Amino acid sequence: MSEPQPTRAFAWTQAAWGAVLRCVPLSAAAAHFFTGANLTLRDDPAEWAGVAAEIGVAVEDVLLVSQVHEDTVAVASADRPRPWPRPEADAVVSNDPGAAIAVRIADCVPVLLAEETGSAVASIHAGWRGIASRAIIAGVGAMQANYGVRPERVIAAVGPSIGPCCYEVSESTYEAFRAAGHHASVLDRWFEPRPGRKFHLDLWRASRDQLEGAGVMPENIHVAELCTKTHADVFHSYRVLGARAGRMIGI
Repeated sequence: MSEPQPTRAFAWTQAAWGAVLRCVPLSAAAAHFFTGANLTLRDDPAEWAGVAAEIGVAVEDVLLVSQVHEDTVAVASADRPRPWPRPEADAVVSNDPGAAIAVRIADCVPVLLAEETGSAVASIHAGWRGIASRAIIAGVGAMQANYGVRPERVIAAVGPSIGPCCYEVSESTYEAFRAAGHHASVLDRWFEPRPGRKFHLDLWRASRDQLEGAGVMPENIHVAELCTKTHADVFHSYRVLGARAGRMIGI
């Protein structure tokens, strides 16, 4: 099985268990990777131990959140609670070099952020509900509020997720975005009308637009443009496998 080709800012590299995806510009600021379907990342301790070793922390310092499809941000600084309580949130920010923060996905968008010197990082889980509630903007804002990070110094990597080619949604999803206050001109960029009162939703463009809206420079935003549903042999996709789908992480 060969890995699909991402945009030029990304490269497949080898971890102990197989291929992982890294963003080359982000690598200059922070160790990170996006996993694929070669890990399931549910409850197997050996898999999590491998992830911890690859990112260079103790397994108890791989910090996850209980994702709730909202815009809440958890703060994981050096004085965080131990053990980490896995709070309800869809983003995590940290300035602790001994910790690794991660979000789990299986079609939703994983967004990894780092201040250009690596002084602070963020991991964000953004499905359509997270995009509608501006979770990405909240993540950038939390880096600024907690660690004084200027958005123009942030490097952003948007990992594999379901693409606009495959993400068909209902009219109710469109209406949820409108009810959340997104302007019609923005919705025209993100939603492509389809027959039967359906739409194709472009989470990649929406992620980029929200990052720019939060003050991240366009040249510092890198989108892998790999669709998890199209490449369901390489990535976990809830749209393909439903409850049987494993999970990937951006860490």
